[in-house]
Amino acid sequence: MPVNFLPPAPAHVLHPDGQVRCGKYAGAPTIIDWSALAGSYRRGRLWEALHHKHWHYVALATEEIFCGIAIVDVGWTNTAFAYVFDRLAGKLIASYSQDGLPGLTATLNAHPAEQASSAFRFLSNSIRFQHLPASGCYELQLHCGAFNITAMLDAKAAAPCLLAVGEVQGGTVHATVKSAGMQLSGEVGVGSRSFNLQNGTGSYDHSNGFLARETEWRWASAHALDMGFNLQAGYFSSHENALWLDGQLISLGAAQFDFDASQALADWHIYTDDGLLDLHFHPEGFRAENKNLIIASSRYLQPVGVFSGWVRASLDVPKRQIEKLVGVTEDHYSKW
Repeated sequence: MPVNFLPPAPAHVLHPDGQVRCGKYAGAPTIIDWSALAGSYRRGRLWEALHHKHWHYVALATEEIFCGIAIVDVGWTNTAFAYVFDRLAGKLIASYSQDGLPGLTATLNAHPAEQASSAFRFLSNSIRFQHLPASGCYELQLHCGAFNITAMLDAKAAAPCLLAVGEVQGGTVHATVKSAGMQLSGEVGVGSRSFNLQNGTGSYDHSNGFLARETEWRWASAHALDMGFNLQAGYFSSHENALWLDGQLISLGAAQFDFDASQALADWHIYTDDGLLDLHFHPEGFRAENKNLIIASSRYLQPVGVFSGWVRASLDVPKRQIEKLVGVTEDHYSKW
């Protein structure tokens, strides 16, 4: 097996003795359950309750629109957001953001793939993402005023997920499951407008771990059905950096993000130190949000745009060109 191809994912992120199965794997675990965590990663009950962060993020991309949807439980509170970016007009045409009530408005189970279920409900607004075992698909239902999504993400023919498990800066341990690109169907409604998701690509991110009080990262993600990548620099080092190429999942090294944080629409240059990926990102627009809740704060910028450049599975094979692959980058800081 080439060194950068990944071993199959274990069913559990912990060994029977409570030690962590650190590493990168192809596939998803049955469950991400930290209750039996042992050894140097174990902290007091209060510390773990305040530092446990758990989220589900879904991306939907077509030639016309890009949608980002997230449900986030930070332990002492929870939140959700969703947006529709009109790629042809270069602007957001729908946006929902709501802080919830602890233990009441958000529910996320510990299953990152099969049996996955996450939901957020506040007054008459609702978001639900769940796995449907009978069909092998994931279903997303969103109803937020005049903004609605009904989407199916078909996982049957998709490449394996990435499971990354490891230490985090200032916290203890973290695990994340990133899906490959999946075939989309369904519809997005914004007021009187309707967008067909057929021929689009969907993906998701399920993350669960104990993070530092102050956490920051740069992130990039984009998917087609035959190609995709996930890159992060910050709190989780290079643990979750990976490339999907023709059904194979390939580990990537540390990622470098060259960009101007003060210019939301400036181009980014992103590359990995192993010589397997070199991309330029051109934003078409962005979603930004800054919150200051006195005891917590966040600064969030997520440009939507296209990636061009090249990738390759190893240094001894030709470079595969990428032209205008739709995706996002992110510059994020949280005090949570």
